[in-house]
Amino acid sequence: MKKNSMKKALYPLCAFLAFPLTAQALNFSGYYRLGVGGNTKGGTQSCFQLPGAPSKYRLGNECEQWSELAWDHDIALSDGSTLSGMVMGGFYNPIGHKPKFKDSNEHGGGSSRIQQMFVEWKNAAVLNGGNFWAGRRYYKRNDIHMTDFYYWNQSATGFGFDEVPIGDLRYSYVFSRKDSYWQNPYVTRHDFNVNGFKTNPGGEVQVGLSYLQKPSGDDSHSGWSVAVQHKQEGFLGGKYNTFALQYGEGPGTSLGYTGDSELDKENKSWRMVEYFDWQTTERFGGQFQLIYQKDVRPDGDNMRWLSVGVRPVYAFTETFKLSAEVGHDQIKATDGTRKLTKFTIAPTWSPGGPGFWARPELRVYYTYATWNEAAQRAATEMNPDSALSETGAFGTDRHGGNFGVQVEYWWK
Repeated sequence: MKKNSMKKALYPLCAFLAFPLTAQALNFSGYYRLGVGGNTKGGTQSCFQLPGAPSKYRLGNECEQWSELAWDHDIALSDGSTLSGMVMGGFYNPIGHKPKFKDSNEHGGGSSRIQQMFVEWKNAAVLNGGNFWAGRRYYKRNDIHMTDFYYWNQSATGFGFDEVPIGDLRYSYVFSRKDSYWQNPYVTRHDFNVNGFKTNPGGEVQVGLSYLQKPSGDDSHSGWSVAVQHKQEGFLGGKYNTFALQYGEGPGTSLGYTGDSELDKENKSWRMVEYFDWQTTERFGGQFQLIYQKDVRPDGDNMRWLSVGVRPVYAFTETFKLSAEVGHDQIKATDGTRKLTKFTIAPTWSPGGPGFWARPELRVYYTYATWNEAAQRAATEMNPDSALSETGAFGTDRHGGNFGVQVEYWWK
């Protein structure tokens, strides 16, 4: 199955290479975060994430090396459109393991994968200036940076019509079969998006609908989800204020991904997302998030997740910042209410400037977290190696700390 999938992923690249290259340069872009850390018990850094929570607060709380390296090339066509192609590799390795960046027999070892490989026809006249793409692609990824939470993400292996303008609105459609490395079985998925509903100066609403067809199998079901999102540009001097509402049934309860196809329509999920950046002065910026999600399951495994956090950043000079982050996650489940609160302080060298989004950054950090008995009990049962577990780095304690050094950088 993996070999066939790789062959299919290579088709778009081969089609792209079949065209004669022009004198335009091959572009190189990427991202990396690299670091080393330990914990206050004397071992390797062990990160804090509440059992059942889809995300964690990142600052001083990332236990891996991660990099993405991408190459893309554009070919200008005579009709004014552009043919482009991209290949991106992703490289992962957990802290405390040899940096092999490949699948290995080592427990918890690293891995590498082709994250993106696609071709795109941009500004096509036949699509009224819209775009068409095919391959494996990051697509319409809506995420909150401070937690790396991709709450609405249509990345997939498939093809799509992108931002096709009709009147004042822009329409998109994606056909896909696989949207993550772990997805099993393959599910035929249709994503529809409409952008461009103007609400006020700088404000715009986007609406999306996903339909997941029933795969083969007696215990499989179809599902769907819907999302409505409003973005307000220039909020408090930052990028955007974002407010989103999501709802899904059956496999659509993953709200942005392909969920469990064995779930029927009686399984439902709701989610509310609110986050914003601010840059009120040249030297004071940050990010805030609030998430509430409710899962209803007929088998009784209901769950309510609340997450609230803030990361303020103040620059004392053009190149020195002090970053801090406070985050609280809480899950009300059948086994009790799990709670985790995490705090990080990180003196930061920022040669790129004083702004919140300026990179690269070199951080020295200390992180402290505390959690309750219900969180420890759930961690012991669900993930015995985790920091919150009785058999984890901090044993029966319900608090702990990490420290380390990390560099983060992205470029285009």
